[in-house]
Amino acid sequence: MSTTTDPSNDETRLSEATHLSRFGNNENELNANDKSLPFPPIYPKPIDTAQSANTDDENTILGAFGDTSKNEAINQKTVSNISTIIEPPSDSILDFKHSFDLLANNISKVVVGKSKPIKLCITALMVGGHVLLEDNPGTGKTQLARGLANSVSTSFKRIQFTPDLLPSDVVGVTFYDQKTGEFEFREGPIFASIVLADEINRASPKTQSALLEVMEEQKTTVDGKTYEMPQPFIVIATQNPLEQLGTYKLPEAQMDRFLIKTSLGAPGHDVAIRILRDIDIIDRAQTVSPVLSANDIVRLRRTATAVRIDERILEYIEHLVEATRLNEKLRVGSSMRGALALTRCARIWAAADGRDYVLPDDVQDLAVPVLAHRIILNAETAFKGETAEQIISEILESVPAPVMGA
Repeated sequence: MSTTTDPSNDETRLSEATHLSRFGNNENELNANDKSLPFPPIYPKPIDTAQSANTDDENTILGAFGDTSKNEAINQKTVSNISTIIEPPSDSILDFKHSFDLLANNISKVVVGKSKPIKLCITALMVGGHVLLEDNPGTGKTQLARGLANSVSTSFKRIQFTPDLLPSDVVGVTFYDQKTGEFEFREGPIFASIVLADEINRASPKTQSALLEVMEEQKTTVDGKTYEMPQPFIVIATQNPLEQLGTYKLPEAQMDRFLIKTSLGAPGHDVAIRILRDIDIIDRAQTVSPVLSANDIVRLRRTATAVRIDERILEYIEHLVEATRLNEKLRVGSSMRGALALTRCARIWAAADGRDYVLPDDVQDLAVPVLAHRIILNAETAFKGETAEQIISEILESVPAPVMGA
């Protein structure tokens, strides 16, 4: 049915559609002064029932969102009106986004075409957690770690894990100095802001356990004396999933201490051609310079604490974690540490997008890299060839996400 509508009525109905899509159809549940909402609710204007009776609502709304020249002016005006309702992010959040993008773009010069793994590593750095990079040889795991280290003006140490590596080779050792006649402590390579633990699964469990305290509490104890780690502090560990001969699988207790586990994968065709064109660059990590300082990272961490997390988001995160514990395909679900990690990462993810509030999309983007390595499949599930990443994806589909503002 074709009818004639005026632009003001189109705009009114578009406002109603926007309200319904964001907040549902129950106005009584909303409060314009509710500070828990990420932005003030958008209420529709009253509609003239006499005029609406002769109007095809669906065609009107779809037409307002279309690309036709007839509705282009209406669309632009409506977007302008909505943008004035939503509070713009604060200067500190905009500064966070700028610094995050600056760091990501700098690392992208080292590891080309891998934006998500780069963002995940930066997120771990901002949270104060640790990253496990598991992938095949030659995919750029070490280059990513070194690219991050070279992009931040702070201390960096690399530990090449081997079967004969001792705990004292990692955390340090107390020795007797004959010249002074006193015992002195010599710091190990773990005393750096950014530590690359290369091929961590090649070291013995005794040496791997030396990382447990320092990764969780960011301090280490040697001969009864405790030493604090410099800030910021992050361990980026790599391991090869193919070669198992002469390796020691990381225990579940240590896997849970990694904030994020991710992989890079092989580059796409166009990216591979771009890398081949730069054949004369032997070490891409050496081509970048620091763009942020250690103090900048600490400052950005404080900024992220201002990001708001609605109660419904917290409920959503807890429901996801509880679903891993109740899933019949799993022998062990995620711990509370996993829920805390997902919440902290979501806050950084939101700030990196220029928002001071967390959305369900932030949680969904991070659920697999944050939770998958914390669960253990039962024998039947593992025999079928299913992976932990697939189980977390299934849980994301089964647990309903909250409708913000509803």
